[in-house]
Amino acid sequence: MQACTGPSLMGSLQQPIWTEQSRFPSKGCGVIGFSHQVKLNLVKPCRSSYTEGSLVTGKPPSTVSVTKSGGNGNSFVDHGLSEADPEVRAIIDKEKGRQFRSLELIASENFTSRAVMEAVGSCLTNKYSEGLPGKRYYGGNEYIDELETLCQQRALAAFQVDGKNWGVNVQPLSGSPANFEVYTAILNPHDRLMGLDLPHGGHLSHGFMTPKRRVSGTSIYFESMPYRLDESTGLVDYDMLEKTAILFRPKLIIAGASAYPRDFDYPRMRKIADAVGAFLMMDMAHISGLVAASVVADPFEYCDIVTTTTHKSLRGPRGGMIFFKKDPVLGVDLESAINNAVFPGLQGGPHNHTIGGLAVCLKHAQSPEFKAYQNKVVSNCGALASRLIELGYKLVSGGSDNHLVLVDLRPLGIDGARAEKILDLASITLNKNSVPGDKSALVPGGIRIGSPAMTTRGFTEKEFAAVADFIHEGVQINLEAKRLVSGSKLQDFMKFVASPDFSLMDKVSDLRRRVEALTTQFPIPGV
Repeated sequence: MQACTGPSLMGSLQQPIWTEQSRFPSKGCGVIGFSHQVKLNLVKPCRSSYTEGSLVTGKPPSTVSVTKSGGNGNSFVDHGLSEADPEVRAIIDKEKGRQFRSLELIASENFTSRAVMEAVGSCLTNKYSEGLPGKRYYGGNEYIDELETLCQQRALAAFQVDGKNWGVNVQPLSGSPANFEVYTAILNPHDRLMGLDLPHGGHLSHGFMTPKRRVSGTSIYFESMPYRLDESTGLVDYDMLEKTAILFRPKLIIAGASAYPRDFDYPRMRKIADAVGAFLMMDMAHISGLVAASVVADPFEYCDIVTTTTHKSLRGPRGGMIFFKKDPVLGVDLESAINNAVFPGLQGGPHNHTIGGLAVCLKHAQSPEFKAYQNKVVSNCGALASRLIELGYKLVSGGSDNHLVLVDLRPLGIDGARAEKILDLASITLNKNSVPGDKSALVPGGIRIGSPAMTTRGFTEKEFAAVADFIHEGVQINLEAKRLVSGSKLQDFMKFVASPDFSLMDKVSDLRRRVEALTTQFPIPGV
């Protein structure tokens, strides 16, 4: 039987992005990196289920069930999703509609491409391939080897690093597993590490703990000491990092963050690491797309190891990568240590469908269109920050150099949890976030806002200025709701706004209507 390819699975339909089912007219802007018209050309049909959905409206795709016959006369029916599981199909359709209507402003989210989704939804998911290319535990991996090798080559090319000096493992399942695989490779249990403190913008996997609990697995198996921001500036306090490192003597220092709106001073961190005999690792999960497009500083020039997720600003599938220097560092062969930590140390068979999607993503990351997109991510975030400052908001560090802003709501007398709830009711999706000085991660003092996802959909600086106005309106409703609720606890507020007696729902609904009138003018990619 003819092998199934992506185009053949997509079928012979030629469907424009703006379909008859679209409820809103085009605004003359397309998805970043995609043309206005998406045509799907038939290669050769596979006798298998076929799905096709609207790029715009979240309209349920059509599915067919196909009877497949073997040479011996036996047959089976391969159902499409709508027929096989209408319940799951309905949930997917509702989520697609939510994504289409909402302002997606979570800094760690993005919209991946149709091409990536085709690879992730392909027959690659069927194959087991424990090990590395040419060194597999199972047979039948000649094409999987070809794919993973291609993905490795594209990863090195996308970040402009020389394959003679750097290697990469593309098998990590995501960013946190990638980080723990690095720790496993270069640290012994109870060795010391330093990462940016979670309330100051760091990531859980960098060793977060509280006085009462070792929250992250990193802090359970290793001894962690955080470094922090200078609360007066909102910038990393490198002087204190240096003093603490000299006393603590970590074996690993981690750069990188999940809610830090500025770039890192890699030369300074390299100098500190060398002074105490530590490895220097960069977790660039949030900014890997910006790094690939050279719109922020390059960590590869100074770091020994670089990790990343692949689904944030990079716009790929949900996976991870670990880059490592090939020459020994502090007596450790990083290539062997890291590859062995990934498999057999902490993972089994890699997710080949994800690696396929990642290879597609990394090809796009080398294009002029991708660099233009990343420049827009930064400029859009700058426009958002400028408008928020005009509206009187306090931003951690006073602005942004990258894809996110961190808003401190404490001067207004409200918190991020309450703000997130009201904004969510108005189809504005962002997240509550700790800011320097916070005491609680559950009721933090700020909100984090990112520009990658809506930039993918075609937003410009004009729309992001409007986004700031929408957020401001939601915050004002929040302040009014806080005055009306009886009780000071967060749960009292949540019950109040969810009750039928919530007197401000008309204001929330009006805001939601105007938000959705804007968002639904812009398509979303994918299937």
